[in-house]
Amino acid sequence: MIWNREEYIAHMNFSFTGKEMFAELFGPLIGLPQEWREQGATEDEINLSKFGWDHVLYTWPQINIHEISGIKPKIIEDNSEYTISLDALGRQVKLCKKSATIPLPLSYPVKTMDDWLNIKHYYEFNENRVDIENLKRIKQLQDKGYLVIGSCPGGFDTPRQLMGEEELCIAYYEQPELIIDILKTMKDMAIKVYERVFEIVNFDVLSVHEDLAGKSGPLVGPKQIQEFIKPYYRGIWDYVSNNNCTIFSQDSDGDITSVIDSFIDCGVTTFYPCEPAAGMDIVKIREKYPKLSLKGGIDKFVLLGTKNDILRELEYKMNGCTRKGGTIFALDHRIPNGTPIENYRYYVEKGCEILEIPKREKSEFIRMAF
Repeated sequence: MIWNREEYIAHMNFSFTGKEMFAELFGPLIGLPQEWREQGATEDEINLSKFGWDHVLYTWPQINIHEISGIKPKIIEDNSEYTISLDALGRQVKLCKKSATIPLPLSYPVKTMDDWLNIKHYYEFNENRVDIENLKRIKQLQDKGYLVIGSCPGGFDTPRQLMGEEELCIAYYEQPELIIDILKTMKDMAIKVYERVFEIVNFDVLSVHEDLAGKSGPLVGPKQIQEFIKPYYRGIWDYVSNNNCTIFSQDSDGDITSVIDSFIDCGVTTFYPCEPAAGMDIVKIREKYPKLSLKGGIDKFVLLGTKNDILRELEYKMNGCTRKGGTIFALDHRIPNGTPIENYRYYVEKGCEILEIPKREKSEFIRMAF
């Protein structure tokens, strides 16, 4: 079912629209479509259109809030197993074709303040970061019911892309002035971009990608968030929310339960994908934070088990405090390889039944990861 802008905003702000949202955030892992094809799945099932997943019509303005380096990416090595490339930051990155969709850096440009100062101009504001004609088209779409999503550089992720996780975590203690300057530069540039944007169209959602945690917990604690990330997040969110944006969505895998309070203090209103394998339980989180909106949270690995496993997971997650607004029920990440198509069909059928969602018509699959 297609949701419009007003319905989505109301739902994520706990104003019950009379219906629940059951969606796919990401879609299948590489290799699963072929597995399903061999099991006799139809092409409509393989591309997920058969299941009529709930989604909101949305659009992203064409703004550049990342590096403008002048470095032209190029392929260094390419074979059947992997591709090694040079990216726009000047890093060598490696993409393992059979298991990944995102390349991993093999090198980083920043270790010291001098390194940062040499590339700081990559993140300075210029008018080329904003496409005014595109913004006019985005405004027209918003007026037609499309959700407008704006993004900001990650407070953890952007320094991580420049330094690598280990160097960044050490720098919190040994080079705090470096991290502060990186984030202040990002904040100042982003706000100048938004100033241009908001002359024409406002964001409905501010989205930030972090991926700052694993099963054992986050790579930053409350102290680092308070000292480094909060001034950055708050500077951006206070400006954006004063221009009618009400949803601040953070994407982080892993267990972030120990820093939820800290990020709420930074302005975050929505977390996803809420991975159960890492200890994220959307029922317990909702009980503790009744006005914190959540996306995901359904254990993707139950699809590898029995139908009873799937039913138990759905009955637990789709009842009580998670209902009547504030939750987008979805798998906690991509549909895993090894998922039988029969199990996936059952998952969709039972989820709709529990959430009292009428039979849905075929519609294009739209990722809801934002």
